[in-house]
Amino acid sequence: MEPVRNRKLADAIAEHLEQLILEGALRPGEKLAAERELAEKLAVSRPSLREALEKLQARGLIETGKSGTYVTQFMAPLTEPLAAMLQSSEQALIDYLEYRGLVEGEAARLAALRATDVERDAIRACLEAMRAAHQLDDPTVEASADADLHVLIYEATHNLVLLHVMRAFSAMLRDGVFYNRHQLYLRPGVRDLLLEQHLAIGEAILARQPDKAAEAAAHHIRATAATLAEIRQEQLRVARALRRMSRSEFVAH
Repeated sequence: MEPVRNRKLADAIAEHLEQLILEGALRPGEKLAAERELAEKLAVSRPSLREALEKLQARGLIETGKSGTYVTQFMAPLTEPLAAMLQSSEQALIDYLEYRGLVEGEAARLAALRATDVERDAIRACLEAMRAAHQLDDPTVEASADADLHVLIYEATHNLVLLHVMRAFSAMLRDGVFYNRHQLYLRPGVRDLLLEQHLAIGEAILARQPDKAAEAAAHHIRATAATLAEIRQEQLRVARALRRMSRSEFVAH
C-alpha cells in the first residue's frame, strides 16, 4: 500500500496545478513540461507527480497522449455546440456585439484598477507589438495582437469567471464564428481606427484611469459594431445584385 504521505503530496500537487489552470497561468491547449522537468520544477517525486496528473486527467483538466500532456479545452463542451448553433444564426453577431458592449467597458475599468505591474508590462508590450505590426502590409499579425490585447485585459481584471468565459469567446472569434477579423482589418481606413482605439484602451489602463479605459472600450465596441453592420449591408447588396444578374437562369426563354 502506498504511504499516506505520498497520497497527500499528490493531492497537493494536483491542487496546485488546478489552481494554475483556474487562474489562467496554464491555458487550454498548452503542453505541460515533460514529466521529469515538471517534477524537478515542483521539487516532487515523479511517482507523486504522475498520480497528481492522473487525478487532473480524471477531472477532465488535462489529457495525455503520445505527444505529451496538455491542458484540455475544458470549456469546449459548452462552446462547441454553441458555436455550431451560432454559425447558423443571423442574430448571433448582433447578440455577440451587444454582449461585448456590456462586458468590455467594465473589463477595461477593472483592469485599470487591478492590473499588476507584470500585467501592465504585458499590455505595454502588446501595444508595442501592435504598433510594429501596423507597419506591415499584411494585417494578420496585427489582428492576432488585437485578440491578444483583449485577453490580456481580461486577465488583468482578476475576475476568473470573466477570464474563462471571455477567453472562450475569444477562441471562437479567432475561428471566425462571429465574424472575420481579417476582413475587418482589410476595410479601407478601419485599420488605422482600430489601432487608435486599442491604444486608447491600453494606455488608459496603463495610466490607471478606469473611467477613461471604460469609455475607450465602449467606443471601440460601438465603432466595431457600426463597421461590421456596414460590411454586412454591402455583402447583402452584392448578393442581391448577383441574383439579379443571374435571373435569366430561372426565367423561361
